Amino acid sequence: MEATFLDSSELVLNMGPQHPSTHGVLRVILKLDGEKVRGTDCVIGYLHRGVEKIAENRTYTMFAPYVDRMDYVASVSNGLGYVLAVEKLLNVETTPRAAAVRVILTELNRIASHLLWLGTHALDIGAITPLFYALREREACLMIFEKYCGARLTTHAFRIGGLQYELYDGFEKDVTDFCDMFIPKVDEYEELLTGNRIWVERLTGVGILNAEDCKAYGVTGPVLRAAGVKWDLRKAQPYSGYEKYEFDIPVGKNADTFDRYTVRMEEMRQSVRILRQAVAAIPEGPIMAKVPKVIKPPVGEAYTAIEAPKGELGYFVVSDGSTQPYRVRVRPPSLINLQALDRMCRGALIADVVAIIGTLDIVLGEIDR
Repeated sequence: MEATFLDSSELVLNMGPQHPSTHGVLRVILKLDGEKVRGTDCVIGYLHRGVEKIAENRTYTMFAPYVDRMDYVASVSNGLGYVLAVEKLLNVETTPRAAAVRVILTELNRIASHLLWLGTHALDIGAITPLFYALREREACLMIFEKYCGARLTTHAFRIGGLQYELYDGFEKDVTDFCDMFIPKVDEYEELLTGNRIWVERLTGVGILNAEDCKAYGVTGPVLRAAGVKWDLRKAQPYSGYEKYEFDIPVGKNADTFDRYTVRMEEMRQSVRILRQAVAAIPEGPIMAKVPKVIKPPVGEAYTAIEAPKGELGYFVVSDGSTQPYRVRVRPPSLINLQALDRMCRGALIADVVAIIGTLDIVLGEIDR
């Protein structure tokens, strides 16, 4: 980190943890030279609950709902990563029907997560209308989750070996209707924002993080793809049958905040493509693979990573042969991506810091755990 010496022209300023644009309880210590940012330090831990340690004192099944509370905006993705890791330990593969439904629910959750990002990011920049529009469509996703398993936010949809519930009558129609309704809405968001002069000027050339820096910091997800790197775990290391679905990986060119916006917008369109294919081909059969009533994996360890809305979400689970995990370690994309904030903010203005934090799409429940 570049040395900064406090003289009469320099100022150290706390941004957060109560500041609404820090997207939770993030405290950013800004080192300023007038309006220009010379450096940043992130202070985290205000939302720490010891989730990984709790896992050591719960059975594998009992711990599953805890992961939904980390990235509470993408709880379905959290649950998928965990059950895949335990299934890998057990050497169990879920049923084709369960795999297809997992894809559908996870892609709906990706859209819901991106919609909340879009609305709050636009609100940070000063545009309030997109928030109301995005929450309107997000509500349609949450209604499907609620009808399926009764939960809207901390959606606990999966079980080790398969699904929690069989599909309700009309599930396929609800998802198809959502797809038909949603694509014109994405066009509407873009009509509001993509050509908006203020939006373009606030985002273009701001918070540049090129491909080399992304790899150095371990940054994944839309931030990495906006830097032109075509890396998506759904394609690179397919899981839950993603290899059967046709979709594109959107990438950017300029690695700036505007590119990260366009990448996420296109990702929502690609999620709809996956949803249409998955709903049209949900196989018949059981929703649970054959797993023992008491989950007791053999001694060993497993790491499983999925492409969560914010990037690579990984679970490292160690078994000592008992009914409780010996160790669980989570690789949260929000925490890893936040490392790059200082690099992205150097030389920017204070107002740009708000845009850059928004474009990272962080959730502090996942960072602090």
